[in-house]
Amino acid sequence: MVDDSTKNVCLLKSTLKQEGYRVTVTDSDSEALIKIVESPPDLVLLDTFTPSIDGYEITRQIKQNSHLPFIPVLLVTNCDESSFIQGLQAGADDFLIKPVEQNELLVKVRSLLRLKHSINHRDIITQQWCEDFVINMTHDLRTPLTSVIQMLKMLKKGTFGDNLSEMQEYLQQITESNQTLLDMVENILDVYQYEAGNKELEFFPVDLRELSQKVVQELKPLAIVKNLTLTTTFNSQQSSLLTVRGDRIELYRLLINLVGNAIRFTDSGSVEIQLHRHHQYVTIAVKDTGIGISESEQVGLFERFRQGKHQRRGNGLGLYLSLQIVEAHQGNISVASTLGEGSIFTVYLPLQRKP
Repeated sequence: MVDDSTKNVCLLKSTLKQEGYRVTVTDSDSEALIKIVESPPDLVLLDTFTPSIDGYEITRQIKQNSHLPFIPVLLVTNCDESSFIQGLQAGADDFLIKPVEQNELLVKVRSLLRLKHSINHRDIITQQWCEDFVINMTHDLRTPLTSVIQMLKMLKKGTFGDNLSEMQEYLQQITESNQTLLDMVENILDVYQYEAGNKELEFFPVDLRELSQKVVQELKPLAIVKNLTLTTTFNSQQSSLLTVRGDRIELYRLLINLVGNAIRFTDSGSVEIQLHRHHQYVTIAVKDTGIGISESEQVGLFERFRQGKHQRRGNGLGLYLSLQIVEAHQGNISVASTLGEGSIFTVYLPLQRKP
């Protein structure tokens, strides 16, 4: 309850407490907003005339805060049509007219709390449905895709005879297509887990020098096919200092995403992983001499399903997932690119994570 009138507070608070409601009262707008963010209430009872910013502005800030759950706002106002219009525009859910009738107060409080309960219940069901859908979908897709990939590999090796030599090129294309689909399924599941807050990371010391060299070795065949040089560089005096606390698997996937993208969009020249130790953080820069990214496409590049306009674009999840991994490590990622000259994706990882 936000009200600076002692008389109103006493009347409304005593009425609500008799019905078993727990009421917190403040006459400070700024204090009210802080309390609402720190410990979201089930309902806000708000006088439109408050000391510094009016009740309409408080309502607007509550409704526009995407980090808050649904909180019904019950405005206490004079019988004035302009007040109703202003309150509705701010996002108020209902109104009480001064002087407030006790029965009307209780009826409207009960009604708004039922509304909140219904919305909370709906959100829980929706979240559970989405979780079940994503998990089941990815499971149902992953199993046959994995089986097909293994079968194709056996065919290529001649497990079922040598009469398939003329089909090797087609088998290779099918294998790559299935691998792409499998990677997309894995990305969808990981993106969902990050967004739902269900991704569990295990933080241990990770040697970025050793990890980047592993990535180079694994992706070098792709670079060789395109006649690209793929290397990792670092200051030899810093080689023993390029260690951060992180989830090794997720940092590996981050590097695979960034380096894999660089190879895909580079037709000649090189792709290089550059490691550098700073005072409070380590940078991982993936630099290529590829086609580059226009300024217009750099805007929102890390958004979900942002595919770009190039014919070699992916599914739009790789960079978004990379951002999720970096932020989970309390780091940052940025891009600098010139069309036709190449790109540099730089990851900043802190040496000490905040608790």
